[in-house]
Amino acid sequence: MKINRPHHTQMNPYQKQLNQQTEARTHQAKDKLEISPQAKQMQENDSVSPMRQKLGEQIKHDVNTGNYQVDAGTSAKKMIDFFSNKE
Repeated sequence: MKINRPHHTQMNPYQKQLNQQTEARTHQAKDKLEISPQAKQMQENDSVSPMRQKLGEQIKHDVNTGNYQVDAGTSAKKMIDFFSNKE
């Protein structure tokens, strides 16, 4: 003969955990990205100046024609300054 104590229910002790797991599966959050108005404005104003555009086209032309010359000493000095944070 089985004797039940008062206030004893026939509940699975792991039922709460199972309920939480199923609830978590149904309420999984989706990734969301929000861009601030300031960032949107920066993207709209991010146009290349005509002078810079012309310089880029000139460098492309010089590279394609083989006329682009690089001063190795100046490039090396700038790299050393950059990586040693001397800028």
